[in-house]
Amino acid sequence: MGELVATNIAKTFNGKKILAGLSFTVKEGEFVTILGPSGSGKSTLFHLIGGMLQPDDGTFILDQEEITGKRGAISYTPQSPSLLPWRTVLKNVVLGSEISGEVDNDKARYMLGKAGLQGYEHAYPHQLSGGMRQRVAFVRALLSPQKFICLDEPFSALDEFTRLEMQQWLLKIWEENKKSILFVTHNIEEALYLSDRILVLSKKPATIVEEYMLPFARPRDQNLFLTDEFLQWKREIYQALQGSL
Repeated sequence: MGELVATNIAKTFNGKKILAGLSFTVKEGEFVTILGPSGSGKSTLFHLIGGMLQPDDGTFILDQEEITGKRGAISYTPQSPSLLPWRTVLKNVVLGSEISGEVDNDKARYMLGKAGLQGYEHAYPHQLSGGMRQRVAFVRALLSPQKFICLDEPFSALDEFTRLEMQQWLLKIWEENKKSILFVTHNIEEALYLSDRILVLSKKPATIVEEYMLPFARPRDQNLFLTDEFLQWKREIYQALQGSL
């Protein structure tokens, strides 16, 4: 499972409305990306889904169970990898399953191998590159018992080459596991390359102004970036974003 339904989500901070009547669905095994202007409330939305904040109005339903204001129902990876510096790579990736009492070290080692991190199981975060730390954070999310993952601009701090490498790796790993993902980015190309569907937010108070179902077949490779169809979609979404400002 892993279907999330958000209905009429509203949130106000200090008298300023951030989100206004936001409604959307992420289906089981779907990769959905949210695009929007800076400061449009994308990270706030993730904090609401994760139960770190309570909405003023609206509900979140995950697999037919209300999770509004409830922590621990989803797996959340913020912009920085947020690894525990005193734990090894292996100990970091089993953290979520350790809390739930379902640790499988063999599976964790297998997933680290798929992530190109074989031999780094006993290394510490400070010994890894930025891209490697992000891989560890995503493997941790995949190994957590939750069926729904929120990824908040996980590649924004990486250089362009590493970012593309990480996008390709993310798709490969995700296609094997097919957990439901809600992804936030400012990068239109990244959204097009990764997603099944894109939701475009307006500026504050944020509402969904456009929704795009993408036609690109899976599995995908970087040649997609060079196709006329990809460039046409990029132009259309760019215009939608400009119109949302």
